[in-house]
Amino acid sequence: MTRLLASTALASLGALIAAPALAQDAAANSDNSGIGEIVVTAQKRAENIQDVPIAISAVGSKFLESRGITSIDGLGSVSPNVKIERAPSNKTAAQISIRGSVTINPAITWEPAVGLYLDGVYVAKVQGSIFDIADLERVEVLRGPQGTLYGRNALAGAINLVTKKPSGELHASGEVSYGNYDFWRAKAVLDLPAIGPLSVKLSGQLTKRDGFVKITPNPYPAAFLALPNSVTSTNDVDGQSFMAQVRLKPEGPLTIDYTFDYSRNRQKPDFAQLYSVLGNNPASFNDLWTDPAILAAIAPLGLYASKTRQTTGSVNASPLYEYSRSMGHALTIGLDLGNVTLKSITAYRKLKWEDSLDLDGSPLDVAFTQRLSDFRAWSQELQATGSAMDDKLKYVLGGFYYNEKAETLGPQFFFGFLNQVAAPGAAVLQSDYGGHTKAYAAYAQIDYQLADPLTLTLGGRYTHEKKDIRRFFGVGKPVIPLFNLPYGGAPDATFNKFTPAVTLAYEASPDVNLYARWARGYKSGGFNGETDVSGLIGSPFSCSTAPGKASELCNPYRPELVDSYEVGIKARLADGKVILNLAGFWDEHKDIQLSVFTAKGAAASEVRNAAKARIQGLELETVLKPIPALTINGSIAVLDAKYKSYLDGGVDVSNNRAFPHTPKFTANLGVNWDVVTGDWGKFSLIGDLNHVGKYYTFPYALVGDPYTTQVAATTQSKGRTIINLRAALADVSVGGAKFDIAAWVKNVTKESNAQNFIDFGPGFGGLTLAYFPDPRTYGLTIGFKY
Repeated sequence: MTRLLASTALASLGALIAAPALAQDAAANSDNSGIGEIVVTAQKRAENIQDVPIAISAVGSKFLESRGITSIDGLGSVSPNVKIERAPSNKTAAQISIRGSVTINPAITWEPAVGLYLDGVYVAKVQGSIFDIADLERVEVLRGPQGTLYGRNALAGAINLVTKKPSGELHASGEVSYGNYDFWRAKAVLDLPAIGPLSVKLSGQLTKRDGFVKITPNPYPAAFLALPNSVTSTNDVDGQSFMAQVRLKPEGPLTIDYTFDYSRNRQKPDFAQLYSVLGNNPASFNDLWTDPAILAAIAPLGLYASKTRQTTGSVNASPLYEYSRSMGHALTIGLDLGNVTLKSITAYRKLKWEDSLDLDGSPLDVAFTQRLSDFRAWSQELQATGSAMDDKLKYVLGGFYYNEKAETLGPQFFFGFLNQVAAPGAAVLQSDYGGHTKAYAAYAQIDYQLADPLTLTLGGRYTHEKKDIRRFFGVGKPVIPLFNLPYGGAPDATFNKFTPAVTLAYEASPDVNLYARWARGYKSGGFNGETDVSGLIGSPFSCSTAPGKASELCNPYRPELVDSYEVGIKARLADGKVILNLAGFWDEHKDIQLSVFTAKGAAASEVRNAAKARIQGLELETVLKPIPALTINGSIAVLDAKYKSYLDGGVDVSNNRAFPHTPKFTANLGVNWDVVTGDWGKFSLIGDLNHVGKYYTFPYALVGDPYTTQVAATTQSKGRTIINLRAALADVSVGGAKFDIAAWVKNVTKESNAQNFIDFGPGFGGLTLAYFPDPRTYGLTIGFKY
């Protein structure tokens, strides 16, 4: 750790231009002498971000609007040691990694490592977690375990999406964007004047774009079993979102907010580019296949493999699509009684999410999968926040109830050419799973001022939850059931966990705060819906008679735990012209939930509580405002992850396993320069740079060993550096309204290193798929505000 701290400190001296994006709005809203105050509600009450004794970054509406960010997949450059990827083949499912913790499997029965919240309402699943919001007020990113106030599945941190509430005054805004690939976006917000105590705000967005990858007919005559294309392009966008907000605020302490949000995407998935095939010899798909006709049919698959981003491809899957529809209702009732505020948050969320994918990157009928998911969740949270003893004591008390139902149907079709040369119907599989979750929690946090500059924070949360599982596996059309475990067929899993936290904060001066924190994080255990059940076919199944054959169905995987030790300093320097925040952390992980994709029994995965690990790192954030017209912000972070133990086949292989989505170095830089300002408006230049070092995408072996056949280097990303630029003419007054016009370019340097992968493994011919960042895009945006 000492060596890590020293090396990073030296690097930081040359990187003061690296800092968080947290102060763009504060800089814009302050006077010209310095950087203004940023208020966040990360601890369930409004506080200056510099006074919050945790590692937190925040961005406001001006920053989000100037970058065109309306969903979480655009937040990868906001905070250090935070990396956000789209899940392979999906644009509406996110892999969020904070400080080396991530859930890489988007299955509906898996829990995320990062808690995502929309106006205090928990968004529970990875599927459907990328959705548009037209009118965000700010985004808060909390790093490190947040088990006390946010609960289970905030093991690595939490992301709060906070929308603008109705103001009760007439305001209208809108913008239209157009760019290459026939991209267009229309966004509108209407804030209506109050009618007595009632205020209403409506907002929405429409987005469309042609596909980045053109789909062409099969170019290789040797692939004589190639099928026709089902589409002409892929990687397109077609989405819409809408939000209606109603606020009832009569005279007195009562405020009632109701929000309805809706988001729908119907588009084609990201292109699954064939990256490699084991030895370019698909005969290794199955050693038992010796029929020359079969080998001749699949041998051409290697012709389609390329490790360079392709702009054309040939696929046959029909249908080929990604569909996500989410909606939510939230009722928040607040009662401000002076020294105490009571709040109730009642929410219902519903998600319908489907994808239909070609997973061989070719027109050969090798791998076609579908996931048809339905999800419903109801939650109720009660909070009391307040102060006592002349504000020496501040507290948060709460209770939380959560109930969900999640189901996925999984029709899959592998080696479809068998229908042409071998056994018709044998390749059609049906792999379904689902589960229910009920969770209860009670939590409390108190801040007590021990002395004028010293504050002690104590917090704890007790969580009880119960889960069940169903699993079905069949073959053929119509489907012949081969394995069926109904609800109640396996004992329910129950988990009880207490997650405490202790923080000591010291106000060295009005502009410098120091803190030390210990916190425990908890990621829920559960059942693996994608477990391989092919070995259980052929005899009656019961958990009481055959537990060894179905350990992942009868015995749930354990929760993942982390004990995090963090120290930090938050400072305002140079008369408010510099914000400098530094955090160092040491995390001890236990029972890490590792998803190992085996591609057996209909694209199955294994879940292993195989590892203990130590993850340590440093994070530097700064904002500079050397002159009133210039603001520089960004971040720099290093991460060092090491397995302390990793059991594979009963053998400790901790020195030979990779950490997924854990780059050792990341850096962000943002610049806002108001070049010219006058009564007519202002002309500004905005630039952002996001650098991510190389990283592995699966927890496989670093070098081959007897316990695994999958090697992490096969799916290692080289990292990436993305540069975005924007020139804007803003605040031009015309007839009582203000107009903006901006030209923008994203991915200026055409960064094209693969950012995600799927590795089917040697048992499936070493078929590996790659996914790439969006190519260079550019366009024009025109907007108005009234």
